[in-house]
Amino acid sequence: MKARQVLLFIVGVFALLGVGWLAFPAEGVPAGPLTIRFASYRERIAEASESRVNVDSVLTAVEERFHMKSDTLKYYHDFFYENPDRIYLPNDDITFFDSLFMRLENADSGIVRIVHYGDSQIEMDRMSQDLRQALQERFGGIGTGMFPALSNVPSASISRTASGGFTQYTMYGDSTTQRAGHNRYGPMAQVVRMEGGGTISLRATRNKTAKERTKTFQTVSILYGRSGSGFSARVTSDTLRPKATIVKGESGTTLMRWDFGRPVDKARIDLKGNAEIYGISADGASGVAVDNIPLRGCSGTIFKVISKPVMEDALALENAGLIILQFGGNYMPVAHSSQIISTYCTKIADQIQYFHAVAPEAKILFIGPSDMGTSRGGRIVTRPRLPEMVDSLKATALRNDAAYWDLFRMMGGENSMVQWVKHSPPYAGADYTHFTPAGAQKVGEALSRSFLTYYDYYLLRR
Repeated sequence: MKARQVLLFIVGVFALLGVGWLAFPAEGVPAGPLTIRFASYRERIAEASESRVNVDSVLTAVEERFHMKSDTLKYYHDFFYENPDRIYLPNDDITFFDSLFMRLENADSGIVRIVHYGDSQIEMDRMSQDLRQALQERFGGIGTGMFPALSNVPSASISRTASGGFTQYTMYGDSTTQRAGHNRYGPMAQVVRMEGGGTISLRATRNKTAKERTKTFQTVSILYGRSGSGFSARVTSDTLRPKATIVKGESGTTLMRWDFGRPVDKARIDLKGNAEIYGISADGASGVAVDNIPLRGCSGTIFKVISKPVMEDALALENAGLIILQFGGNYMPVAHSSQIISTYCTKIADQIQYFHAVAPEAKILFIGPSDMGTSRGGRIVTRPRLPEMVDSLKATALRNDAAYWDLFRMMGGENSMVQWVKHSPPYAGADYTHFTPAGAQKVGEALSRSFLTYYDYYLLRR
C-alpha cells in the first residue's frame, strides 16, 4: 500500500471517529441487554465547563478560615454560623460542649476518654490520631487509648501480640468472624473469651509517621467481666511491676489498672483463669485518651444490640466524655431513594438515643460521609443522593441532641473526591472512597481545629 493510501486511510478513520464523537448520543444506543457508548462531544464540553474543585485552594481556604481576624467577636460569629468547617450544634446552642470542656480542663486529675467509632475510613488510627495529638497537646495525656485484646486490623499507633486461650467474638464482620451466644460485646463491639490464661504483649509504635504522644504510655488497663474465681492479672515493663487498682461497675464489669509511675514504651500482661475481656487501654496517668474503633463495612446501626449494662459500666468506668460516630458511606450503594435514606436515618437516631441512655454525661458528635465517587458515562462523579444523605444525617443528629461535622462540604462538596485522588501526593485512593494517610491527616487536623475553636470561644465567654 502506498504512503498516500495509508494517509487517506488514517484520515478516514479519524473522520469517522470525529463524526461518532459529535453525533453519538450521550446516553448510548441500546443493543439488546447492553448499551453501546461512545465518547460524547456534548459530555466533554459540559465537563470542561464545570467548575472543578481545587484541593489546594480548598485546604488553603480551610487554613485561612481558622485565622483570627482583628474583630474577635465577629470572627467567632462568622465561624459558628457561616463557616463550612464548623461543627453544627443542636438548636445552635453555643454552650453545647461546655460540660465536656469543663471535664477536659480537669483532666490533670484523671483520664477523660473520647471514643471514636467509624467504618473503614478510620482504620489504622486515621483521623483519630490527629484528634488525639491535638487534644493531648492542649489538655495533656499520652498513649493510644483503648483497643481490642485481639484484632486482625493493625494499628498505626501500637502493636500487640497474644498467645494462650483466647477466642475472639465480634458482632459485625464477614462470614469468617465468630459471633458470641450473647450480647455482652462491650465498647469495642467485640469480646475476647479467655479460658485458662494467656499473655498479651504491647509495644508503642516505632513507625516514623506515628504521633509523638503515642510513642509512650504510663498506664495499662483491662476492662473485663464474667471472670472466674481464679482470675488474676499481672502487668510488667522490664523491671517495673506496679500493683493493680480495681474498680467494679454496678453491673459487674470491672476495670483493672496499673500505673508504672513514668512513661514506658512496652508492657506485658500475664493473665490466668477465665474472663470476658472487653478492651485493653494504654494511656497516660491523666489527660485525654482517644480510642480508635473502626468497623469495616459497618453502617453504624448495630450498637443498640450491645448489652446496656455492660456498655453503661464500661463508659462510666472509662470516664467517656465524647462519643464520635462516623458513618454513612457504607449505606450509599443502596441509598436509591429518599425513603431508603429516611429509613436509615431513623436507625441512626436509634443509635444516638442508645448512647444517650448508656452514657448520659457524654456528648455525641456525628460525622457524616465524605464525598464518594462513582463512574457514570465514563466519568467519576459524586454518588447519586449523597448530598441528600449528608443533609438528612445532619438533621437527624441535630434533632437527637448530637452535634454534626460536615466532612462532605469541608473537603469541597460535590465532585471533590476525584480531585483529592488526583492531588499530588494523592489525598484519596483509587476507589474514590477512602482517604490516604496524607488526606486523612488533613481531615483530622481540620476536625481538631474546629473543635478547639469552640473551646477557645468557651474560654473567651468564661
